[in-house]
Parts: sequence; structure tokens; C-alpha cells
Amino acid sequence: MTATKQVRSGSKISTNLYSDVAGKILSESLGVKKGESITVETWTNGLPFARQVVIEARRIGAIPVLILEDEDAYMDSLKNMPKDVLGAMGKHESNLLSGTDAYVFIPGPPIGAYFLKSTNEERAASTSYSSSWYEAAERAKLRGVRLSFGYVGKDLARLLGKSVDQIVRHQLTATLEADFASINRKAKQISEYLLDNTRCTVSSSDGSTKLDFEVKGETEFEDAIVDDEDISNGSNMTYVPPGFVAKSVNSSSVSGKVKLSPFVTRAGLVKDATLEFESGKLSKWESKTSMDKLNMLIEAVPNDSRKLGTVTIGLNPAMRYGYGQDRFVEGAIGVRIHNFSAVVQKGSLVAGGTKIVDGGKLAR
Repeated sequence: MTATKQVRSGSKISTNLYSDVAGKILSESLGVKKGESITVETWTNGLPFARQVVIEARRIGAIPVLILEDEDAYMDSLKNMPKDVLGAMGKHESNLLSGTDAYVFIPGPPIGAYFLKSTNEERAASTSYSSSWYEAAERAKLRGVRLSFGYVGKDLARLLGKSVDQIVRHQLTATLEADFASINRKAKQISEYLLDNTRCTVSSSDGSTKLDFEVKGETEFEDAIVDDEDISNGSNMTYVPPGFVAKSVNSSSVSGKVKLSPFVTRAGLVKDATLEFESGKLSKWESKTSMDKLNMLIEAVPNDSRKLGTVTIGLNPAMRYGYGQDRFVEGAIGVRIHNFSAVVQKGSLVAGGTKIVDGGKLAR
């Protein structure tokens, strides 16, 4: 995908929609005030939206700076930049973070171009700055949002059978229609049923598979709000659109099978998959239609890391399946295994004897 085509596809979405979403995240997600410093970072495909964030920030009286990461230049650097500095974070970026009150990030590049044009080693090296960036952001106590529509390119859209504009428009509309405060309340309510050592069961809609496990560890809310509590615990960045509640899993406790709905990966669309766990580790996997892609995903994970790490429950009633963020759909049950995640669309989740999700619908 060329940069020109990306900007043109984005331009079909109305400026009013961009402006409305920009205004909502600045006010409701980040609580931006007059005089605050705002950093807006975007890849080429997010530039039309980033412009509106800058405009809305200035209307508030905030002081924005815009950073552009060009996709073509980035792909060139993967091949030609000295490997010992590829992915390093410069002191100028660290200093910029230290002086930033709020951060708006539109990521990239789109899924297909990045995966197909780079090696595993190049991708790992190019993102090695990640931990340093988050450490600097935490020290700066900045409030940040990540807009997931930035991951949408023509390759992903083709896999989902939609246009780029359809997917981006849906994500932005689902941001406007979502009640962030309501999602926060629902996340807190559900988290009360996911206390450490609670036994949980995820079952498929037809009853053919059942996965048992205990939850233990970190609880995460994706409600599109960054407040003082988030800053204090280091949760500086939130996804837009929201939302889900996530809970870590005691990996050694996992046993049984889970049947996954279609999910998109860097290897392409996996149309169906069933995973089986024994003694906490993934022991078997099968797919009737996408076995090559499933094998590619799992074989890229070291044996000792083939474990269920997190379970999520989708909370956004405005999100629909097939628009690039299935885990945010209300009633979606998500599972994450090392470097990939997927959802059960019409499944059920019982926690400590209480039904949380029933047939793909929230029961609480």
C-alpha cells in the first residue's frame, strides 16, 4: 500500500466524523486542558485524523505538536538502517515524552505490508524500543490513547471482506456511540467476579468444547479513559474505541478445549481453530480450513510459551464483529496465547459458578 493511496482512502471519511471523535477523546479520554502540551503521533494513513486532533486541541487552548512516521521510509529503514540502532529510542523522543501531558497515537503500518515485507528478526529489532517508550511515558505521567483504526490497511480490509473506509468509519462511529463511563462501570462490576483463584469455564455455543482455568494476577480495564488511578498504576495508554475487561490466567491451571471464531493474524485469516490444553500447555490444535496459518502462528511460539495468558470480556455495545477489533464487541470472550489472540463469539463464560456471558451476550 502506498502512502498516497492510504491518505486518499482516509479522505473519504467526513471531516466532521474525525473532528467529533478527536473532540471526544481529548475531553473524555484525556481530559485535556488549556495550556497543556499534546503530542500527536501518526503514520501516513492516520494523517487526516491527526490534523483534526491538532485543530481540536488548539480550540481548547492546548499546545499540540505533530509527528509523522512515513510508512515507505520506515520499510526502507528495516532493510538499510544499521542493525545496532534499528528500533532504538533517541534522546529527543525521550525528552519529548517528558514534556508531554497527553499523547494521541495513530499506529501503523497496515498488517499485510509489514508482515510480508519484513523478517521476524527485522520486526523484533524495529520494535525493541517499546519497553523504553512505556517506561518514559510512565515516568512522564502522560495520558495517552491509541486509535486502533491505524492498523487498518487494504490487506486487512480484504481479509475482512470490507473496504478500509467501512472498517475505519465503524470504529470511529463506535467510539462516538460508546458511553465510556458506562463501560468503566461494567468493567468494574464484572471484575468483582474475576478475583484471584476463581475457577472459570469457557464453553462453545454448541457445547462441543469446554475450557477450564483459574484466573490470577493483573486486571485491566480498556474503557478509553485515562484517569489518576490509571496514571498511578502505569496504565498510561488506552485503546480507542474501547472496551473490555481483561484478567490474567494461572496458566498451569488450564485444561480442556476452546473453539475459536474466525480471527485475523499477521499470517492471514484463520477461519476456524480448536485448541486443546493439557497440564497448562497447548497440546493439540486443529483447523479444517486454515491449518497452514494456524501452524505458522503456533510454531513461531516457543514450546514453553504455548500457554493461555489472558482472558477478556468485550464490553462495547456499539462494536460489531468483522471490523478489526472483535475482542471489544459486547459479549465477546477473548483468549490470548503469547503473540496472538482470538475470540469466542457466541460462547459462555462462568466464573465461580456465576454466568458472566451467556451465548455471546453479557449476563451481568
